[in-house]
Amino acid sequence: MTPRVIAIDGPAASGKSSTAALVARRLGWAHLDSGALYRALTLAALDNIRDAGSGKRDTWSGQMIVGLAEDLPVRLVLVGDEFKPEVAGVDVEEEIRSERVTRRVSAVAAIPEVRTWVNARQREAAAAHPSGVVVDGRDIGTVVFPDAPVKVFLTATPDERARRRLSQRGGAAAPGDVRRESQALAARDEADATRPVAPLKPAADAVLLDSTALTLEEQVRVVVELARRRLPG
Repeated sequence: MTPRVIAIDGPAASGKSSTAALVARRLGWAHLDSGALYRALTLAALDNIRDAGSGKRDTWSGQMIVGLAEDLPVRLVLVGDEFKPEVAGVDVEEEIRSERVTRRVSAVAAIPEVRTWVNARQREAAAAHPSGVVVDGRDIGTVVFPDAPVKVFLTATPDERARRRLSQRGGAAAPGDVRRESQALAARDEADATRPVAPLKPAADAVLLDSTALTLEEQVRVVVELARRRLPG
């Protein structure tokens, strides 16, 4: 059975989560941000795993992180029309956006066992919400839901993504700040695109959507219209 999933992939700060959340609201579907689950796992590891005796966190293994996720547990909980991450029964939506989590999440997300565990949780969530789920991430259309009837690869120029990221943080968009943020995003893009497991790339049948010159409302409208054509009713 073809899953009722809209897969929205793309690089960091391309507007995936904002777009996906609004598309889900317009369609009356649920929204799942896969990055939030990876961030929740990273937060759990930061708070609970230390290398015995050394205090170093460079020796995390997939088995350690997945075991911790099962024990605490780390899970997705449907709140209204949004899947939210919980760690040990606590909503961690704010904590997972911290700089310390942001610094480590790419490394955690590159671990094969972690990706397998996260993918299984996402498929379970979609199966439990038959009306439909809009999922955003980096490998949703290529790996997690390769049979999704609607796939979008959302991107924007590095400078535009940098300006958006700075705006989210409430920072100034001075040229120097934009340049530094753009460089940081480019490094994240390179890490995501060259990792051996589920690299960031558009699915062969994805619609490529450059949002550089689009407003959020315009990009939401494009995805909603696409979904209504391919998934009538």
